[in-house]
Amino acid sequence: MTAASLDAPTTRPTPRRRAGRRVTLTPGSSLALGISLIWFSLLVLIPLTAVVVSASDRGWSGYIDTITNPQTMAAVRLTVGQSALVTLVNIVMGTVIAWVLVRDRFFGKRILDVIIDIPFALPTIVAGLVLLGLYGPNSPLDLHWAYTRNAVTLALAFVTLPFIVRTVQPVLEELDHDVEEAAASLGATRLTIFRRVILPSLVPAITAGAALSFARAIAEYGSLVLLSGNKPFSTEVVSVRVLTHIENGSQASAAAVASLMLAVALFVIVLLDIIQRRVSARA
Repeated sequence: MTAASLDAPTTRPTPRRRAGRRVTLTPGSSLALGISLIWFSLLVLIPLTAVVVSASDRGWSGYIDTITNPQTMAAVRLTVGQSALVTLVNIVMGTVIAWVLVRDRFFGKRILDVIIDIPFALPTIVAGLVLLGLYGPNSPLDLHWAYTRNAVTLALAFVTLPFIVRTVQPVLEELDHDVEEAAASLGATRLTIFRRVILPSLVPAITAGAALSFARAIAEYGSLVLLSGNKPFSTEVVSVRVLTHIENGSQASAAAVASLMLAVALFVIVLLDIIQRRVSARA
């Protein structure tokens, strides 16, 4: 060791200070963000806030009396129950239809792919008229379901059919077939491949479609006006109940019922989002 090396000062790398995570936006991004927030506020936040404020016009006791009214509670139970049932049916049937459209080849496939979107484009009152012609008093199918709870289930199933199909279909199209072939070469059965390889990839799309399906079902009105009969304590749904309050001049009561359904929709959407995140984390 030389004298020069002894005299040389020992230098140690100084630790770098981690700069705080700052989010910077370009002028164009800032403008786009501001426009988006204003548009979202005008369409969603401000109207929802107005509904909540209107619901409080009669005070807390008036709010409780409105939402605990026996006729209102019967409408809520029917709407939420039938919407949950239809959503479960859509999870199964929508996934099956998406699978057939992606994995199978058959005559008329493109026509079926177009028909799936008809409930999106068809006015709901027209859908109710069509369903009434098929399942009404003069049903050519001899299924007289009009003005019964079966009519509510049928109408909700019709208007919510495309949601899970259209959320699952693109995910299926993007799945890598090599992983399935590798699992098959290792001796996995088709059921095991679907359960362990395919289904975890589909769960986020299924839950997103289920949230859209449920939210759409609890808000349905047009197709039920003609088909359900709107019988109190039997086939009356929440949307009809809200309209009844408005026609009777009770804006606060209508807002109270609407705010209750808003809370139900938010609860279900958040619950499905939590399920989606946990399943994705395990995958």
